[in-house]
Amino acid sequence: MAAAQSQPPVSRVEAEVRRARALMEQRQFAPALALAQTLLAEVPENRDVLYLIAAGERYLGRIPEALRTLARLEALHPQYARLFQERGHCYRSLGSSAAAIAAYQRAVALNEALPASWKALQELLRAAGRNAEAEHARALAEYLARLPPPIISASSLFAEGEFLNAEQIVRQFLQTQPDHIEGMRLLGRIGMKLDVLDDAEFLLESVLVFAPDYHAARYDYVEVLCQRHKYAQALKEAQRLRQWEPKNRNFRILYANACVGLGDHERALAMYRELLGDAPQNPQELHLSIAHALKTLGRQPEAIAAYRAAAAAQPSFGDAYWSLANLKTYRFTEEELTRMRAEEARAGVSLIDRCHLCFALGKALEDRAAYAESFQYYERGNELKKTETRYKPGLLERDVRLQISVCTSELFTARQGVGCARPDPIFIVGLPRAGSTLIEQILASHSRVEGTMELADIPRLVQHLNGRHHLDAPPRYPAVLPELTAEQLQRYGEKFIADTQVYRTDKPYFIDKMPNNFRHIGLIHLILPNAKIIDARREPMACCFSNFKQLFASGQEFTYSLEDIGRYYRAYVELMAHWDAVLPGTVLRVQHEQLVEDFEPSVRRILDFLGLEFESACLEFYKTERSVRTASSEQVRQPIYREGLEQWRNFEPWLGPLRVALGDLAGS
Repeated sequence: MAAAQSQPPVSRVEAEVRRARALMEQRQFAPALALAQTLLAEVPENRDVLYLIAAGERYLGRIPEALRTLARLEALHPQYARLFQERGHCYRSLGSSAAAIAAYQRAVALNEALPASWKALQELLRAAGRNAEAEHARALAEYLARLPPPIISASSLFAEGEFLNAEQIVRQFLQTQPDHIEGMRLLGRIGMKLDVLDDAEFLLESVLVFAPDYHAARYDYVEVLCQRHKYAQALKEAQRLRQWEPKNRNFRILYANACVGLGDHERALAMYRELLGDAPQNPQELHLSIAHALKTLGRQPEAIAAYRAAAAAQPSFGDAYWSLANLKTYRFTEEELTRMRAEEARAGVSLIDRCHLCFALGKALEDRAAYAESFQYYERGNELKKTETRYKPGLLERDVRLQISVCTSELFTARQGVGCARPDPIFIVGLPRAGSTLIEQILASHSRVEGTMELADIPRLVQHLNGRHHLDAPPRYPAVLPELTAEQLQRYGEKFIADTQVYRTDKPYFIDKMPNNFRHIGLIHLILPNAKIIDARREPMACCFSNFKQLFASGQEFTYSLEDIGRYYRAYVELMAHWDAVLPGTVLRVQHEQLVEDFEPSVRRILDFLGLEFESACLEFYKTERSVRTASSEQVRQPIYREGLEQWRNFEPWLGPLRVALGDLAGS
């Protein structure tokens, strides 16, 4: 998988952990336990150290101590499957069969690749007279027994989130057995986790060539198609799965998700509600999906009720609270605020839930003018989220330099008259939270303009041009642009028009609101020279802090640090200045503050740039009924308002790092 990161050097602690494991494998339990306990003083929250201590205590017959260690481990790492397997071993040694069964079942629910848990379940369930469940456990144990040990090991690492280690094992295995179905599927799933989606799609397609009836692999394939925004194909594949197993809950959810991707929220809503009526195991997720669909359709009171139902189904479900906060117009009750504080502070809450709760608390406290405490929660939420990202600001700055060096006036002069001449697309670019949704809603209120969504077609073309390469290696794109022939440029433009047709009706123009496309204006102009481009820009401090307050569903990894956001904004301004210089008149800059303060003249200016006649509906954009997916969905369903322009100043005492990163752009 070309874009995966290289393995980091082994730290001293990791080397000692490996030595303790080796001692355990040699059945030298007392020395292994002593070494692990010494390490614990240095790294008291280390998952592997605590696990080794619990295992050592159990092997030495100190079961009560092992159970206490496992309780501590669960408080810190509640999704670690092996701790529940170890707990099952402890209860089994005590003769507590029911407790052991529950522990083993929890283990395999988190990680199916645990042969010891399945074998133990087979025996315990059979002894308890639960023969059907015992037979299922036996089948799983035998299935794992047929798999090569490297695949079992890599599968277990994958389930535990150790994707790079799992990838290394699978790649080594596939060198000797390149057509192994499970190995290829696992490598594809790893690619999805590492965001190497083109490799993942290719691998899963290959699996289905060899095994077209392998439903689990087709399920993975639909998931990667959705991640790549290939929703029409995903829906077709999801329908095949539903035809095979009409009652399969996961297949029905996948089908509904593909409907959402295509903008068919009513059909998705019907499926989610049907599933909810089937008494699912995790109703909070379905309540959340229902709420998201209702919010997108503009049915806010129903959406709020569904978000609250999600929180009621699981009080620690942070996404429900954040989704309420993300409406921007919702105000939490005192009772909700108390519950959120308690859940965020409670031991055992998962990182993702804690992260969502922090952002929700930040918004709730900001609405109450408790700015110091609000910033503390925003800061904590960003710190938690940043631990999951792999963002490197230097890579963007490198890419900006490459765009400037490759996309010259000479390149565009030499390519005049090439590309697809269709004038249909209107690209709105910039940073998130810069007012692009407002511009989109204004334009989508025009009778000749289709509002779609943030389309992934340009980023997907960039990925295609880049090919498969290591993330830190010099990219092929944009250096490849001068090598593209007139025929290639026209074909890419025509493909963009064809592929985006699924999101359109019969209106002559449509909007692609993917903000990150500012990085690819040169490519856009080469393949679609008659496309219109609008740069939605917002005052730097306001824009950057608004991003810092926003927890994005995916992508936008630059937003989880004030320094990173500031550097990103500077790179954006530098690149947009370059496009202005080499493609004069191609981009219309719309300053958000000016649009808000001088509304009608600004709207007329935008329509003039697009060659559209003025329509009064554009001034009453908030009356336009359409699906809006972004964080500003509820704001653009209200008349224009000015209250948000200077909100960042309430947090100015804590924004020093942002000012430093922005430098002269920060202003006064």
